[in-house]
Amino acid sequence: MLALETLANAFRDSRSIMLTLVVFLAAGTLAFAVMAVMRSRGALKRRHARIVDAPRNPRRALRHSSARAVARVIDYTNKHYSTDQEAMRVLRRRLIQAGIYDPRGVALFFAGRAALAVVVAAAMFFVLPFVWPMQGSMLWLSVIVGGVAGYVGPSIYIDKRIKARTQQHRSGFPDFLDLLVVCSNAGLSMEASLERVSREMGESYPSLTANIHMTNLEIRAGRNLKDALERFAERLALDEARAFATLINQSIDLGSSITDALRVYSDDMRHKRMASAEEKAYALPAKLAVPMMVCIFPVLFVVILLPVIVKLSSGHYF
Repeated sequence: MLALETLANAFRDSRSIMLTLVVFLAAGTLAFAVMAVMRSRGALKRRHARIVDAPRNPRRALRHSSARAVARVIDYTNKHYSTDQEAMRVLRRRLIQAGIYDPRGVALFFAGRAALAVVVAAAMFFVLPFVWPMQGSMLWLSVIVGGVAGYVGPSIYIDKRIKARTQQHRSGFPDFLDLLVVCSNAGLSMEASLERVSREMGESYPSLTANIHMTNLEIRAGRNLKDALERFAERLALDEARAFATLINQSIDLGSSITDALRVYSDDMRHKRMASAEEKAYALPAKLAVPMMVCIFPVLFVVILLPVIVKLSSGHYF
């Protein structure tokens, strides 16, 4: 009996201990959960306050300081180079033809050109002696050449972009005219035809499509069709585009059918495209003459005359 009472008391005590332990663990877990929630909410409030207070105290924001510094450089560059308005206008046109539509593009071009010249000249001065040992006048000549290359580099890059985009525009312009004729024959207006063509040519000619879309946006903003087409031709920098804009404007002024004018002009463009391909094909033999004379004919002469020369040199004439 005594043993049974001792076992019952121990079991009763263990149950109370387990209950106490479970209650303690539950209370501790709840306390830690509440503390974690309060801590996360406090961190969230501090981040929100930092974000809200950042515009109120912009001097503490590194991004805002950098943006202000860049804006100051751009403003100074605009003031310094804005004396020659004609040169600025020509450069702005070239940047647009190259696909750079940022209004700060002219200032960024001048600033980038000056910075690139200084960086390339400094790199030539500090790095070149370790790669290729030189000193004296040769080193300074290399520094000057590097500075000139850095100064001229952006202009060369712009010219290459203009050439590449002009080639793309010239390749896609006949297709643009053909689709425009189809849309006009379907009864669409010029504005609707341009919108439809821009959707169809998006994947094939992205640059030409972007210019067509900008023309649509200008027309929607209130610019008349004649001015929008003239600016479109100026952005493309193609004689075909200028002739197209002149054709549409004359058709509007004279009241003639735009569809008939587009059909005739499209046929003329197709003939010009075929004539250009034939011209390149006819010029190919003349272009291949010099490489054949320099690279192929000497090899043929060596192959043909070498056995004869070997026999003559060895004394076997027959």
